[in-house]
Amino acid sequence: MSRIGVFICHCGTNIAATVDVEAVAAAARKLPEVVHVETNKYTCSDPGQEGLRQAIVDHGIDRVVVAACSPRMHEATWRKLLADTPVNPYMLEVANIREQCSWVHKDRSVATEKAIDLVKMAVAKVARLQPLHSTEIPVHKRALVIGGGIAGMQTALDIADAGFPVTIVERETSLGGKMVMLDKTFPTMDCSACICTPKMSEVGNHPNITVKTLAEVENVSGYIGNFEVTIREKAKYIDYNLCTGCGACETKCPVRVDSDFEQGMKKRTAIYKMFPQAVPAKPVIDAAHCRKLTEGKCGVCARVCPTGAIRYDDEDKVTTETYGAIIFATGYQLIDWKPLYPEYGGGKYPDVITGLQFERLVNASGPTEGHILRPSDGTEPKTVVIVKCVGSRDPTKGKAYCSRACCMYSAKHAHQYLEKVSDGRCYVFYMDVRTPGKGYDEFYVNTVHEGAQYLRGRVSKIFKEGDKLICKGEDTLTSRQVSVAADMVVLETAMVPADGIDELAAKCTVGRDADSWLVEAHAKLRPVETNTAGIYLAGTCQGPKDIPDTVCQAGAAASKVIGLLNKDMLQSNPQISRVNESLCQGDGACVNTCPYGAISIVQKQFRENSKKVTRPVAQVNPGLCQGCGACTVTCRAGAMDLLGYTNESIMREVDALCQW
Repeated sequence: MSRIGVFICHCGTNIAATVDVEAVAAAARKLPEVVHVETNKYTCSDPGQEGLRQAIVDHGIDRVVVAACSPRMHEATWRKLLADTPVNPYMLEVANIREQCSWVHKDRSVATEKAIDLVKMAVAKVARLQPLHSTEIPVHKRALVIGGGIAGMQTALDIADAGFPVTIVERETSLGGKMVMLDKTFPTMDCSACICTPKMSEVGNHPNITVKTLAEVENVSGYIGNFEVTIREKAKYIDYNLCTGCGACETKCPVRVDSDFEQGMKKRTAIYKMFPQAVPAKPVIDAAHCRKLTEGKCGVCARVCPTGAIRYDDEDKVTTETYGAIIFATGYQLIDWKPLYPEYGGGKYPDVITGLQFERLVNASGPTEGHILRPSDGTEPKTVVIVKCVGSRDPTKGKAYCSRACCMYSAKHAHQYLEKVSDGRCYVFYMDVRTPGKGYDEFYVNTVHEGAQYLRGRVSKIFKEGDKLICKGEDTLTSRQVSVAADMVVLETAMVPADGIDELAAKCTVGRDADSWLVEAHAKLRPVETNTAGIYLAGTCQGPKDIPDTVCQAGAAASKVIGLLNKDMLQSNPQISRVNESLCQGDGACVNTCPYGAISIVQKQFRENSKKVTRPVAQVNPGLCQGCGACTVTCRAGAMDLLGYTNESIMREVDALCQW
């Protein structure tokens, strides 16, 4: 006979305003095996928890039902509390009477009746639960950071400074990400390179950090504390042990191709460093454009190299290493606006540029050495139009979400233009101005005072007339048509997830939202964790952010990882799937369904009808299983069961709802 205690929370007025908590308590007292019921204003508070703990002792309770908020919010709190009592932490059931009752119903009687039903079901289920026990798993005290932008570098430095080895995998040829391409950062207008390049140098020289550039994660297996990660480092065709980074090879290379770092506004050679301050400060050979590698000709770089570091026969290097934690810092890219907005020219006008191209134009190390000049003819533009929300807040063509940083980004560009072209005019077409950060609104107001003219409305069309770009739109505040003859147009395009994020997230079983941004475990309680234990998020891989928010989140992710790596052993989750081998048909449906790769098919011997037979059955890896339960509903034979959520206990809940 079980002894069940039911604890019902008012949650202030969150629950009590809609649910008659005392009526729910009265109904709970009539349920079988319930020996104690009490209500509390805030059960999750310290006095509330102490009351629960004391009730367990006073009434000899061996199973607990908490009727309160979602288990996603505080189930871990209750389990932690029960760990200090005689009750097994898994002899607990949470009835969600907040999100499922008070937040979704207006009618008090309907909400109360539903809350009573949920408590009935929870009591029926908890009465059939069995104690579960965790096992210990070791922790490999190394971390892997995927991405070498500002988020990845900050995360790696924080972890490395705590004394743990870190590997950064960066698919470009240098650390730095997008931030190193910027000229200045708002609202303080600090030099971006002055912030970013010292950090790159610190990462490159840190004894606890290994940097792998031109590298990608090829495969991930294992579980928290013990991830097996296969990394492919693409051939650089340079022996970095011999190369001194003198640059003689770059000066002699005859090939010229568009520079991605300069956003196509400057040429680079086939053997190149991404930019002069790159880390590592050594070149790579672009195999797609090198004449020696594509045609078997040239080879001038090998002839001029004073240390003989050129290796035309270099090959990719594949290594597999073990890490205790993985941090995603994969960043973002800008949406490809050209196919989406043919009315803006679709890319056929060279003087319609993106915000990132403007960053390179205004940068002292950029293609024009900081002079704002038109890409088409190299003249200084006297009228500039900035168009905000290109691809963002536009569900019909681009993305429905706000890219957050664009309002300040465009204000910064207007400020920089007016500062450098004193007789210039700057028009900013906008939908709204959102400046929620510290000092942001003051920056925007100063830009307006400097002469930037804000026009509320979208640009409907851009076309060329002579050497001018005619921008047609509507000022929705005055309801009049607007036409601006501009010399240059800057499009502030939407942030979107980095290329390849879907494949990489799938390898690590990390969830994505509808726009492919990575999803955190809980927006408020676990904002840098994912639902896959041991994998964390930093920066814009989670969604659009500005630099201060990115750095802040990187530090938060690092602190979580440091907390994990400081432990020698971890407690495993005992709520995992279990196979009833006598029912298992070995058809593999559960293997295909499992998002964590935790189930495999193995051959086992059984004695059936007095004969030994060998047949395939499913086997669950307890380290990989996350207890999602997807396999239990897939198994047609009913051989898969989830500990803590067994088929029997679920059916008991249904019975309670229908019969009690």
